Amino acid sequence: MALKLSGLASILAIAATGAAAEMNFNRISSFATFKNNAEAAAESSAEIISVSGDGLTLVYSDSPLGVLGLIDITDPHNPKPKGNITLGGEPTAVSVLGNVAMAGVNTSQSYTAPSGVLKAYDITTKAELVQCDLGGQPDSTAIAPDGSFIAIAIENERDEDLGDGGLGQMPGGFVVTFDIENGIPACDSMVKVNVDNLAGIGPNDPEPEFVDVNAKGEIVVTLQENNHIVVIDKAGAVLSHFSAGSVDLKDIDATDERGALRFSESQTGRLREPDGVQWIDDDHFAIANEGDMNGGARGWTIFNKNGTEVYEAGNSFEHAIVQLGHYPDKRSDAKGAEPEGMEFATFEGTPYVFILAERASVVGVYDVSNPAVPTLKQMLPSGIAPEGAIAIPARGLFVTANEADLIEDGGIRSHVMIYEYQNAPAAYPQITSEGAETLIGWGALSGMVAGDEAMIYAVNDSFYGYQPTIFTIDTTTFPARITRALPITRGGFPAQKLDLEGITRDGEGGFWLASEGRTDRMIPHGIYNVNAKGEIKQEISLPAELLAVEKRFGFEGITLIDDTLWMAVQREWKDDPANHVKLVSYNTKTKEWGAVLYPKASVGTGWVGLSEIVAHEGNVYVVERDNQIGDNAVIKKVYRIAGDQMVPAALGGTLPVVVKEEVKDLIPDLKANNGYVVDKVEGLAIFADGTAWVSTDNDGVDDSSGETFFWSLGQL
Repeated sequence: MALKLSGLASILAIAATGAAAEMNFNRISSFATFKNNAEAAAESSAEIISVSGDGLTLVYSDSPLGVLGLIDITDPHNPKPKGNITLGGEPTAVSVLGNVAMAGVNTSQSYTAPSGVLKAYDITTKAELVQCDLGGQPDSTAIAPDGSFIAIAIENERDEDLGDGGLGQMPGGFVVTFDIENGIPACDSMVKVNVDNLAGIGPNDPEPEFVDVNAKGEIVVTLQENNHIVVIDKAGAVLSHFSAGSVDLKDIDATDERGALRFSESQTGRLREPDGVQWIDDDHFAIANEGDMNGGARGWTIFNKNGTEVYEAGNSFEHAIVQLGHYPDKRSDAKGAEPEGMEFATFEGTPYVFILAERASVVGVYDVSNPAVPTLKQMLPSGIAPEGAIAIPARGLFVTANEADLIEDGGIRSHVMIYEYQNAPAAYPQITSEGAETLIGWGALSGMVAGDEAMIYAVNDSFYGYQPTIFTIDTTTFPARITRALPITRGGFPAQKLDLEGITRDGEGGFWLASEGRTDRMIPHGIYNVNAKGEIKQEISLPAELLAVEKRFGFEGITLIDDTLWMAVQREWKDDPANHVKLVSYNTKTKEWGAVLYPKASVGTGWVGLSEIVAHEGNVYVVERDNQIGDNAVIKKVYRIAGDQMVPAALGGTLPVVVKEEVKDLIPDLKANNGYVVDKVEGLAIFADGTAWVSTDNDGVDDSSGETFFWSLGQL
């Protein structure tokens, strides 16, 4: 059966119907770092990243393995592994000049006896060219634009488990520079720059974090824990220094309450404590205000090098993240989205600052043609925990290094992701709450149902257990727009003990909701009827026949056929044959329960289950998926069951087995996003004309990239 429009093609077609295309960054490929490793199962991580002079080889620091990883991007749409260079220590940063990679390597035996070296390697032969002693533990590196010297921040980081983990732990940090002669650092040219007694906080224990060099050879360095910024010249003279200052934040989520997004709180005098820093021109630089000890302003700032504040993002960057569905609720009581790394580059005459939000796994792209009034142009999806970035304007490329490697938890691996500057619509986001009358936080979308006038209704799952919500989604625009968030209440308060995985209309202006139970957390399996105001009017618990055989993985999706509700059970319960799950029925008039059996696929790795059920035109459609991610994903499909097979038998007896017909393999659509295949395809909605929409669950940005994919399959 052919579909009229599918996958990414439908996204771009919808977008193309709007205004004329403009220049945008779109992800074109990704590279899993384990592909460089001799042992694929070994933990690895792409952290700081640089590029060869010809723009054809990426070089990233990999702290867990103690190596530099190399990637061939001769064809950036198809990056290839080039192997690793073993360093004999922990790399903290890398900068490349021409064909020479210069890495700061931490060789410290203890916090009180920090040590490190600067090593240079030919990236073609992988031969070590020189090793320079640094006299301390390095953090970041930066090469002057003219290639004449390299600057290194010597952090000599503190022991966070010693005492209260504060400053005052000796020895303090400093900055060093080396001349570069014939493309190689000259070890005998080292200049040690003392930055003691400059900061108002911990003046005797500076911890330089990040350095950058402008075209004049001036070095800007952030002292993150000291909340201070220093501008020095290559010879070591301090040109200026000043506090990074603080920000008064409002309309943020700042408490440790988890499971709800409520942006109604404030923080005054929040120290910026910047991490990344980048020159924009010879007079201005930007900082990413990640925070560490006592701060974290959740945004970014532009300063003149004389200390004058030129621009402050305030809560605007984080609000953009909220609208994108990438807000990390579990970090609300800490530093929110945590802007950490950054990059600056000019593409076709337009200067851009790229802000990397570590915890939100997203990159903000700002046009800084006017440093006093930056314009947010895009939000790019990244891998989990973007740490470093490099721009390659000559090739129209931008690259992120994403450090999280979740192999121990069976999750996605560390990735490098590549974006191209294109005369094309932005492919991401595919769904947003931007433009709503109030700020709407969202995430972990699960069940969906089609409404009238191209509207879809969706629910969130138990990740937001203190804020169960029905979202209204307008599918007539690209990206689709969340226009309303309707709280689900019980007795006038947000309903508790729900794990919403399904929604369908009740024909009377309200909805039926399916909640997946989890007995070990005292969350019951159940069906709920809510009115148009979101008030729960009826609660239906499972009959004894089902409760006797129930397991954790319960209802995933709900649909209504005449007077009968049908719920898909995700995985086998105690009485189910292997690789069969129940489709459970409940007649709202007679109160009778029943079921049929659905035959699901079996796979060698992980498990397969159902995650949605939708009735349309006399047939029933289900989403069947495995729990695998990336290259391991095998089953992400839509199947159809003829309606005449949906004849329930009594519970406790022999159940009829339905026959399924494959309608759509979703993996090609997921691959078209050029990241990695996500595991949780959770939502399916079908309009009266047969147009189908699919959505994924981003797990509330918990061990997830935060990406939500929401796209049309065209007409079934």
